[in-house]
Amino acid sequence: MTRYLISFDDGAMTFPEEDLRDVTDAAHAMMHEAKEAGVWVFGGGLTAPEEASVVGTDGTVNDGTYSESKQYLGGFSIVDVPSREEAVKWAAKTAAACRCAQEVREILHDPLV
Repeated sequence: MTRYLISFDDGAMTFPEEDLRDVTDAAHAMMHEAKEAGVWVFGGGLTAPEEASVVGTDGTVNDGTYSESKQYLGGFSIVDVPSREEAVKWAAKTAAACRCAQEVREILHDPLV
């Protein structure tokens, strides 16, 4: 099995405020489906980029994200599936539930583990 990151950009979820409950319910249903299928590893939404901190190699902490960044991660799921095609199927379910496009990226295997 291979782990994949399914993610979306901050601000990508654009829908009317009154649809929030429906989107939340759909996202939770998709997550429960993935858990029941045994592919769910972990996932969640992230706070706003303004709440981030960047910690330098010397330990210096700067509030906010990298100044040169234009896009920020808004949320993610990690699934453990047998193929990229299977990860794309879960990303499609996530996209439908969250009403926004999802990016799929393989998490590289650590050769020391």
